[in-house]
Amino acid sequence: MLQSPTAPTRNRKSRWQRQPIVLVGLMGVGKSTVGKRLAHRLGLPFVDADNEIEEAAGMSIADIFAQFGEPYFRDGERRVIQRLIDGRPKVIATGGGAFVNDATRALILSDALAIWLDADIDVLVERVRRRDTRPLLRGKDPASVLRELAAVRNPLYAHAHIRVPSNNAPHEATVRAILDAIGYGAP
Repeated sequence: MLQSPTAPTRNRKSRWQRQPIVLVGLMGVGKSTVGKRLAHRLGLPFVDADNEIEEAAGMSIADIFAQFGEPYFRDGERRVIQRLIDGRPKVIATGGGAFVNDATRALILSDALAIWLDADIDVLVERVRRRDTRPLLRGKDPASVLRELAAVRNPLYAHAHIRVPSNNAPHEATVRAILDAIGYGAP
């Protein structure tokens, strides 16, 4: 379902019923940065699933990928997200591939409000070049990898309850678009 981030909030019922809010989307779209700001605006805790995975495993995501492979990582990711979606309101940032896993996606869609942060590939390339911590990009052309990932993942992200563009603008603009899309403050 697509929800216009600019639709007026007056006379619209809130789409958010105080369930966990889960941000999904490709790497570099701003899930963690926007998520922290969104949580602050809503007065909720913020949790980064990738940080929780690293803490649970006692190693970095890059090391998990290198030592055990992506399927092992995705299984651990699913278990951590299942633990985080406990019915209490919070904002959860997920890794870019979390929503691709059928079981993880089903869990998020049934027990949380899924928000797809969507950005153009050029915006993502600029953002991911700032950090060299992304295992799927190591030694590869970021634009090519992101185009391939988008081709596979965007149809799955489209199952999220709400889609919000993450443009090349201040993160606060994306936070405001999310607040509007969920009807926060709507009568």
